Amino acid sequence: MNTPIVISGPSGCGKSTLLQMLFSKYPNRYSLSVSHTTRQPREGEQDGIAYHFTTRPLFEEMIRQGDFVEHASFSGNLYGTSVKSIENVRNSGKRCILDIEVNGVKAVHRLCDSMPSVFAGTQFVFIAPPSLDVLRERLVKRGSESDITLQARLQSATEAIEYAKHPSSYDKIIVNDYLNAAFEELCEFLGEK
Repeated sequence: MNTPIVISGPSGCGKSTLLQMLFSKYPNRYSLSVSHTTRQPREGEQDGIAYHFTTRPLFEEMIRQGDFVEHASFSGNLYGTSVKSIENVRNSGKRCILDIEVNGVKAVHRLCDSMPSVFAGTQFVFIAPPSLDVLRERLVKRGSESDITLQARLQSATEAIEYAKHPSSYDKIIVNDYLNAAFEELCEFLGEK
């Protein structure tokens, strides 16, 4: 099966950790689509691996050209998933995983009908925190959030959790309370057990 997998969830829910576990256990089966962003690289991030780092004018031109399946703005920076990045993963023979936020999920839902050659059979997974209080603790523990970005992330998390309650939004909701249990649940959903 080479259909895409959309994984979404608020920042701090453990999505990246679960994905790293998946890639580590099944290195030849899954790969992340590399998103584009206008933000500056963080220490250790490499262009083309963490993100395709680009300028705002080039990103905006790509929007006009219809190169993105979804794009969003967060904290003054643009982020987007290009059709080409998805095709690159599919051409490698791996299942493409899109790690996107809730508005991107909505965009991909719309594309399932209009771009069936790319999105037919897409599976949607939401990684939820046990509670907003636990999510706040995780974000604070990171030490990388200002008060303003912390509030923005918590507001975004509230919206994402509300959207996940709609019956047709996700095929699977995994509450990441215990990492190993959440990973087992993800693997089982993907047919790895």
